[in-house]
Amino acid sequence: MYSQQLDAQHLSQGKKAVRGFSVWPFRLSRVKRAVSKAPFIFSDTSLRDRKADMATVPVNEQSFALDIVKTDDDGRLKRAGGLISASAHIITAVIGSGVLSLAWAMAQLGWIAGPVSLLIFSVITWYTSCLLADCYRFPGPLEGTRTYTYMGAVKAHLGGIRYTLCGISQYSNLVGTAIGYTITASISMAAIKRSNCFHKEGHDAECQASTNMFMIIFGIVQVITSQLPNFHDLSGLSTLAAIMSFAYTLIGIGLSIAAIAGGNDVKTSLTGTVVGVDVTSTEKTWNCFQAFGNIAFAYTYSSILVEIQDTLKSSPPENKMMKKASLVGVATTTSLYMMCGTLGYAAFGNTAPGNFLTGFGFYEPYWLIDFANLCIAIHLVGAYQVYSQPIFKLVEDSLHKKLPESGFIKKEHPLHIPFYGVFHVNSFRLLWRTAYVIISTVMAMIFPFFNSVLGLIGAISFWPLTLYFPVQMYLSQAKIRRFTFTWTWLTILTVSCLIISLISAAACVQGLITELHAFEPFKFIS
Repeated sequence: MYSQQLDAQHLSQGKKAVRGFSVWPFRLSRVKRAVSKAPFIFSDTSLRDRKADMATVPVNEQSFALDIVKTDDDGRLKRAGGLISASAHIITAVIGSGVLSLAWAMAQLGWIAGPVSLLIFSVITWYTSCLLADCYRFPGPLEGTRTYTYMGAVKAHLGGIRYTLCGISQYSNLVGTAIGYTITASISMAAIKRSNCFHKEGHDAECQASTNMFMIIFGIVQVITSQLPNFHDLSGLSTLAAIMSFAYTLIGIGLSIAAIAGGNDVKTSLTGTVVGVDVTSTEKTWNCFQAFGNIAFAYTYSSILVEIQDTLKSSPPENKMMKKASLVGVATTTSLYMMCGTLGYAAFGNTAPGNFLTGFGFYEPYWLIDFANLCIAIHLVGAYQVYSQPIFKLVEDSLHKKLPESGFIKKEHPLHIPFYGVFHVNSFRLLWRTAYVIISTVMAMIFPFFNSVLGLIGAISFWPLTLYFPVQMYLSQAKIRRFTFTWTWLTILTVSCLIISLISAAACVQGLITELHAFEPFKFIS
């Protein structure tokens, strides 16, 4: 889903190469003249077409222009990514709202099963990421055609019905995540109102806030930001969102440490919540599997790894560099997850809230809690768009192909905006994207249950996108025969995770049903 954004980064790198040329013992004017006469160097045209176009450039400028910007084996601008950039992309993509529910997950599982589950999910994610790294090229892993997206890799290696199922899994995950982000953002905005109320009225005051108005506000913001045509216009928003995600994660860790140092009188145990005291035996079972879904949600990011690998330079081989980047990324995020989960559990005990920044085990300093929740809301504005843009593109590109002459679908209308300039509005884009945001907002109002919804998304997304498709692509590419040792243990791993995912999804559905019994639609109070 980051492919367009990362292509823009490639172009930026090429332009930086031109700007940086002024330090060489040549005149900058010569650089500008060469590039202006050979603009196709920065395009996505094939290398053969570029050689043909080069004939139009004066001979004395040809080698000079080609020396400025190199191309890779697929004719695209030469990739320059390395270990640090790829690791940063992974960490930025992973750290998000999934950390908010980890303290609650730890409370359900306890000091033994909680950390062990986090480690198991992290090892599985890292291992399948390594398998996926070998599938970037087809037939690969060192030679062959590049696949620029996750679905492109599935199509090249598997094709057929599994390619269709991959599309259904990936886009269902994107839609579900948009709904989950709407819920999370509204709860965080309501938490700001409640935090200020507790500060003024006291910690025992009845401070409540409806999330519906905040969902509507979040939806209005998304209607506006969704009119940005594509990823190229989202780079600034994405950068801001990444900064915000790190900010509220670190604030949560800091507040947990402060609560522990202050001597909170809370109960924790090796097995988590106590049957007969905190929960019934049935609730204990369901909550444990729901906790697995919440942990899985925090690790569901494999669908962007191919796009990240597509930014890496060819030497050393992309798959080897990507495996190292995956190790760095997973190790870093798991360390943060472990701190959020264990410190949050130590701070709150067996009564840890579903969202450890909005459950109000923390009251002071209220301004810091307000800032953390504001960071969550800002982060989710950008994250919502990152996860929604591929869906927008899928529908719009399909209709462009089916109705190429339709003015309603293709015509852009210039709109003059003060202090901004001209913004081009497309009638179909305005109608379709607004309808999508409204539907996702209404769905969030109907099912505004943080842990159950996030757990369900994690349960139904982790197995196909993180495990099944990477394993199947690897088996196909490496030509692993049935009933060999590798085939057998990968099959056991796949089936085992499928069973856990299904039970976890069932637990989250059961949680939704239970919460719906005591819930009136559009009247949720945080």
